[in-house]
Formats: sequence, C-alpha cells, structure tokens
Amino acid sequence: MSRLVLASASPRRLELLKQIHITPDLILPADINEDEHKGERPKHYVERITRGKIEATLSKPEAKDSYVIAADTTVACGRMILPKSEDPETARMCLEKMSGRRHTIFGGIAVATPTGKITYRCVETTVKLKRLTPDEIQMYIDSGEWDGKAGGYGIQGLASQFITFLSGSYTNVVGLSLYDIAQMLKGSGYAPD
Repeated sequence: MSRLVLASASPRRLELLKQIHITPDLILPADINEDEHKGERPKHYVERITRGKIEATLSKPEAKDSYVIAADTTVACGRMILPKSEDPETARMCLEKMSGRRHTIFGGIAVATPTGKITYRCVETTVKLKRLTPDEIQMYIDSGEWDGKAGGYGIQGLASQFITFLSGSYTNVVGLSLYDIAQMLKGSGYAPD
C-alpha cells in the first residue's frame, strides 16, 4: 500500500481524519504564500491555495510515490475573505462582521495519487451566527479559541452556542469535509489499512 501524506499542520484536520480511521504516514505542511490577489473571489482563492499546497508538497522528495491530501478553509462574508485570526483584534473584527449574518465556509480539498493525478473539490457550507452582544464577543475573545482559526472562530467549541443555522457539511467548518475526503480517497484508489 502506498503511503499517505497530509500537506497540513492543522491538528483539527488530523483529528478529523482519525475519526474515519485514516492516519497519514507523514505530515508534510506546504509553505506557500497565501496572500489573496486583488479582487479574487473566495471560491477562486481557496482553489488556488489548495492547488498550490498540493503542488508544493508533491515537489518534495518525501512525497514521492505517495497519496497526498491538501486542504484549505476560507471563510467569506459575501465576497469578502475573512482572515485567519492571529490576534484578538482580527478575531473581534471577524465576529463583528459575521454577527447576525450568514457567511460561507469554502473548503478546498485536493488528492493526488502516487502517479501524480490530482482531483480537486470545493465544499461550501453556509453558517449563520446570532446577533452577538459586545459581552459575548469579549467572552469569546477571552477564551482564546479564536487563535489561528479561519474567520475567527471554531464551531466545535464555545462558538457552537452562537450558531443559529448551518447548511452543508459540519466537518467542512471544522477544517475538512469527511464525506468528501472519504469519497475522493476511495475514487483515487486509496484504501486505509
């Protein structure tokens, strides 16, 4: 059986894969420039970044003759791509922007076979947060759960109490649609041991 490489350092993606009994043989994060291009739509952005991650990983000798999974999660309010929260101010801006509104989580997934054939899919999930009070936003900021999360929140923690609507894949919001990755791996010929 060929090896499976995960082109991501996300602990959430690793935990999600373990839920469906898939354990990568190697974690090989792709280090690419993730700056958005002027006027780029969220769906195009997530595809470009996901494809960039898998191509960067495939170029590494450690990924030779392996199945490779790459993924990216992008949160958008309308056409505005919300940043990954690296500080409390960014998280607050994201939460204020999404408060009382629907937003879309775009999950890009790419799978490469040992022969180098790449399949790509974009999964879209719509989520609505309740109208958040300043105290609720501050409570969430104080929790620290926003750190490193696309759009400034993690649905699997405290923020779950703010969700009033969800349409689509829940695991896509966490970081990787398990239905889609399972189908893509199966379609590419990968079978876990």
